[in-house]
Amino acid sequence: MKILLEFKVLRSPWSIQTLCRLFHQYHKTFAPLNFSDYEAISRCEQELPEYFNFASDVLDKWSQIEKERKEPSNPALWWINGKGNEIKWSFEELGFLSQKVANVLSGPCSLQRGDRVLVILPRLPEWWLLYVACMRTGVVIIPGTTQLTAEDICYRLLASKAKGIITTDVLAPAVDSVASKCQFLKTKLIVSESSRAEWLNFSDLLKAAPAVHNCVKTKSQDPMAIYFTSGTTGYPKMVEHSYGSFGLGVFHCGRYWMNLTPSDIMWNMSDTAWVKAAIGSVFGPWFQGTCVFVHAMPQFDPGALLNTLCRYPVTTLCSTPTAYRTLVQHDLTRYAFKKLKHCLSGGEPLNPEVMAQWKSQTGLTIYEGYGQTETGMVCANMKGMKVKPGSLGKAAPPYNVQIIDENGNVLPPGKEGDIAIKMDAKRPFAFFTRYVDDPERTASTVRGNFYITGDRGSMDADGYIWFMGRCDDVIISSGYRIGPFEIESALIQHPAVTESAVISSPDPLRGEVVKAFVVLSPSFKSQDPKKLACELQVHVKKLTAPYKYPRKIEFVQQLPKTVTGKIRRNELRNKEWGQN
Repeated sequence: MKILLEFKVLRSPWSIQTLCRLFHQYHKTFAPLNFSDYEAISRCEQELPEYFNFASDVLDKWSQIEKERKEPSNPALWWINGKGNEIKWSFEELGFLSQKVANVLSGPCSLQRGDRVLVILPRLPEWWLLYVACMRTGVVIIPGTTQLTAEDICYRLLASKAKGIITTDVLAPAVDSVASKCQFLKTKLIVSESSRAEWLNFSDLLKAAPAVHNCVKTKSQDPMAIYFTSGTTGYPKMVEHSYGSFGLGVFHCGRYWMNLTPSDIMWNMSDTAWVKAAIGSVFGPWFQGTCVFVHAMPQFDPGALLNTLCRYPVTTLCSTPTAYRTLVQHDLTRYAFKKLKHCLSGGEPLNPEVMAQWKSQTGLTIYEGYGQTETGMVCANMKGMKVKPGSLGKAAPPYNVQIIDENGNVLPPGKEGDIAIKMDAKRPFAFFTRYVDDPERTASTVRGNFYITGDRGSMDADGYIWFMGRCDDVIISSGYRIGPFEIESALIQHPAVTESAVISSPDPLRGEVVKAFVVLSPSFKSQDPKKLACELQVHVKKLTAPYKYPRKIEFVQQLPKTVTGKIRRNELRNKEWGQN
């Protein structure tokens, strides 16, 4: 981080003029598709090209356009940390630095095209450089949240067979504690101002890296990224996306849902580990030449968020319903947002009441979108479209969204069924490629000519989709997807727990939270239940990401006697939600 703050806009240890001369000396001009082609592809009016790489075909084009402009333009990345530190990079500077980082990956890190690297970083500028550098080198990036524990990291390294890991000194000890178990791990790169034994230092290598890197030529179907996402059974599964699905597949989302232009400044508050960060902080805005704004808040701070909107010319805000639910509890009429004109929400259903409060206090409409790790944007309330509060909006190109029954038949308007995406002769190009090493799970998502999202809903006569709930028992809390099996597995490792069942429970702020029903072992039944509940919460936080811990714990004599854990969870969940 220190080296990037020294760079600021590449001011030190070299001057901006020196570095830009180096860039101009070696910069190659690429011949990307025209933007009219991207539009046609997003509407399925034109075939996906055989070759595509977002770094060379889009970012380097914006760099070229930027050099040819005579008037000042917005930066490509505008980063602040709320403590006075600030970085602004143009597209040219982003390209220059990301080429140096690409040389770090392919040089000292010894990562080759097709290798996988686990990147666990908070909202630091290095995350954006590494994301682009991975595209330039063909290295498959695996983003991870900084809330991962040593056990989580070990599982991801083993399951993905990642050859490299990149993180900060905060998580480096956790990595070191499990590294000996991860036989595929060869390279550890630390983003830190200080050195650490057996780790390569990002800042040192960046200073020494060559300034020129020739971007690899990638096919649209080549793997580009893997995301771990929670499911109803087992540990998180690996969702693989290609250069085509993540690059070209997000074009329509950036232009029409985000409604972005080169004059806009987009602030997407998503954690760097989630697909929403790739969509809202990389591909969506940068496809449109839009500035990506980043506030490196370690935790959500409503006061800091509101003050930032008043101080900085952010035009477009994307956050979770949980954030909006928190913000409307403040007197928003006291805040004068500098430039904000377009608000977006995603990750979980948005309450119509919250939308109405936000509108009454700010005069702005929240445009809700619905998508998945596997599919990207599925439905959305697009700018200029009539918004029906509580609706997910209409199908977003390139998808044909329908409501179907258990036999794959399309249901009439108003009938509840499975939210599904029509698949014709081949999978939509914006789809994920597969669940890595799990062909059975990949095949299970298809019913006839439809991909099953796993969500239930209905469609009205105007084509608007209305969300009813999950088909499975994944818990979506504050936009985070949490698999109950992971929590149950953590709980059972505590000596007090004989058996447990984890479900979602209604929550006015987070939409839903994790609740655990716990059967105690005989020797613990006499203990103070409040203290024991706190002890179990701390225990779960140690074994898995802290956001997954059960915020509610209910001790019971026994759990429902059912054939499977899924059926038992369904029974408990129906009672839980029926009581509220």
